[in-house]
Amino acid sequence: MSAPILWIAVPFVLGVLILFVLSERYAAYVGGTISTILAAIAFFIPIDTALLLGNVSLKISPAIEFFGRSFELSTADGRLLTLIYGLAALWFFGTEASGTAHRFVSLGLMITALLTASIAVEPFLYAALLLEMAAMLVVPLLVPLYQRPGRGVTRFIIYQTLAMPFILFSGWMLAGVEASPGDLGTIVQSGVMVTMGFAFLFAVFPLYNWIPQLIEETNPYAVGFLLWALPTFTTIFALGFLDRYTWLRNTPQISNAILFSGVIMTATGGIFGALQRHLGRIFGYAAIAETGLLLIALGLRSSEVVNIAFLILIPRGLELSVWALALSIIKRKAYPLKFSDVQGLARKYPVATSALIIAHLSVAGFPLLAGFPSRLALWQELSLQSLSASLWVFLGLLGLLVASVRTLATLVMASDDAPWELNETWVQTFMLGIGVLGIFLLGLFPQILQPFLSSLPALFEHLIQ
Repeated sequence: MSAPILWIAVPFVLGVLILFVLSERYAAYVGGTISTILAAIAFFIPIDTALLLGNVSLKISPAIEFFGRSFELSTADGRLLTLIYGLAALWFFGTEASGTAHRFVSLGLMITALLTASIAVEPFLYAALLLEMAAMLVVPLLVPLYQRPGRGVTRFIIYQTLAMPFILFSGWMLAGVEASPGDLGTIVQSGVMVTMGFAFLFAVFPLYNWIPQLIEETNPYAVGFLLWALPTFTTIFALGFLDRYTWLRNTPQISNAILFSGVIMTATGGIFGALQRHLGRIFGYAAIAETGLLLIALGLRSSEVVNIAFLILIPRGLELSVWALALSIIKRKAYPLKFSDVQGLARKYPVATSALIIAHLSVAGFPLLAGFPSRLALWQELSLQSLSASLWVFLGLLGLLVASVRTLATLVMASDDAPWELNETWVQTFMLGIGVLGIFLLGLFPQILQPFLSSLPALFEHLIQ
């Protein structure tokens, strides 16, 4: 068995089978179990290492050829695969509670497989094509059958598609830069191409206008999965880009452009989020602000770039899943999710309200929650480079904190005689409880992540020097 077949082909084929064979009742449990098994295999069985089980020798080979292209997952990728499929399992188990099990699980497995292929393919620039294929599969996840796609979905697929030619052309030009590093014109052109491509992929300001629109048009849980999956793999792709091309990470203009793009995203996402009166739009702007933090981490001129990036990425999947699940539960009662519609719902949905606020505070970097250690580490490094940038990041996170206080005030604003009820099902209560517990554990004991953070930098050897 080869690693690409196990972690790319198998989940993709099983996703197709779930779509056509399984009923919605079992899809969530089967999809979540598949992802959990794949995560456990990645954690306990090293790639390209022979294991002796009794009289049986077991070895997972690292590479496979497919249509002239190589897909390779090395031993160092094991912890990364554990994180990817572990977090995907959390999303899939949550689909039963959110009411989006059947198509979500099948398409989610296929999307995760394609995104995993994007980090395994060689030449690695073909990752742009796989990211585009994954983005196209997201569309049926967001738009129900026989329904016309809204403006947010349309802008999303347009921007993702525009990113692909920029990335591919930049790869062709970067090969020329390596051949003649003194050609200043080619260096500038390739730098512009790379910047534009990743600006579309990361939805850099002002290209993120589709995110608040999308959250109003479709299911919050599906949008949450999108806002977790694509930025996560785009960040890994960007880290590989910076690791492969030395002159990119050593060019001050490019690193400053990445850094200040992230600062603008964090500041505007937090400030705009504080001004919203719609729970979904607040969620969208919070995700934008956190993507900005990822860009800031990529733009740091520090050997801690990889550690800080993954310290943000790992809790992000947990925070967004809890927040999106809570929103999808509340949306069943108050469809538009406007403040005027959700006023006082804390008394009817206390568990969903509590989980939503805790996830919101974690994204804002509130102490003792999962998001706090990464914000603290980022501030320490950023303050050494730019105090003004640190101030704008603080204002962005302060805006998210203000938004959480406004949300809480609206949800608890009920008449004194309104009774307290528990309208969440036991499945919803259990999933939200597990998610909230995880947020507290990662905040109180961030050293839990150390086994992963200690091995992940091996994937990007040049960035940690």
